[in-house]
Amino acid sequence: MTASTAPRLILASASPRRLELLARLGIVPDAVVSAEIDETPRKGELPAPYAARMAAEKAQAVTEGGSLVLAADTVVAAGRRILSKAETGEEARAALTLLSGRRHRVLSAVTLIDVEGRARHRLSVSIVIFKRLSPDELDAYVASGEWRGKAGGYAIQGRAEALVRSLAGSHSGVMGLPLYETRALLRAAGYPIG
Repeated sequence: MTASTAPRLILASASPRRLELLARLGIVPDAVVSAEIDETPRKGELPAPYAARMAAEKAQAVTEGGSLVLAADTVVAAGRRILSKAETGEEARAALTLLSGRRHRVLSAVTLIDVEGRARHRLSVSIVIFKRLSPDELDAYVASGEWRGKAGGYAIQGRAEALVRSLAGSHSGVMGLPLYETRALLRAAGYPIG
């Protein structure tokens, strides 16, 4: 299959980061469609199954016959607790205070629905450890506004990267789209990628 005969690729996300990450693979999707779904975790739902369910539901929400649909979801987890996307400075401060000086997991689930409607799934798990954050560091990061709409109240591709003591796993996964897993899914579906 050549690039000219490749199936149409739809990215089920309005995230500029996911678009930027796909570009690192040399891919520009044919369409970008924001999947409008209820992202409320179910009672007792654990982080990994939640991330996988969100990616699958996003892909299903924008499925179009004859096209590939790629969707992802990234969850920051402190133990069994899912840290939601921070919408206020107080939420960001609470999440960062919880993560300060401790290890947490970032789970990035990817779903690809192929042209026949079959769904394939992958999960990337990364371990991130923040330095112990001083009150001044917390204040400065919250004042930056970079946390807005970000799982766990931080964006690793920005100022927060300087607060990360260690990362084991996928940097692109922590950003929102694990490239290794995404490339593997696209290749398995016959999408032309180097």
